[in-house]
Amino acid sequence: MGLKLIEEISRDMSLGKDALIEKGVEAFLKEKKRKLKLEMLGILARYKVYSGKELEEKIKAGEIEEHPGWEDLIVLENLEAVLGKVDGCLRNLRA
Repeated sequence: MGLKLIEEISRDMSLGKDALIEKGVEAFLKEKKRKLKLEMLGILARYKVYSGKELEEKIKAGEIEEHPGWEDLIVLENLEAVLGKVDGCLRNLRA
């Protein structure tokens, strides 16, 4: 997609190029956030827990098998970190 297409869409939608790009970035970030949350919820649901902390406690208590529990906890923590970055980008975009 080139600048010419952005200009055409901008003109057709009566929206400035910068506003169009900003809305596109915002839509991308919101969709990324939605996918991250779904993946996180999938992990939490698999172990019937409500948080990473609860998952960790149940692994330590032996209620959940260490493998793949620890691996899923690491994935969950990484997803949380990415979600934090996405949220930060959204806050900066709105500021």
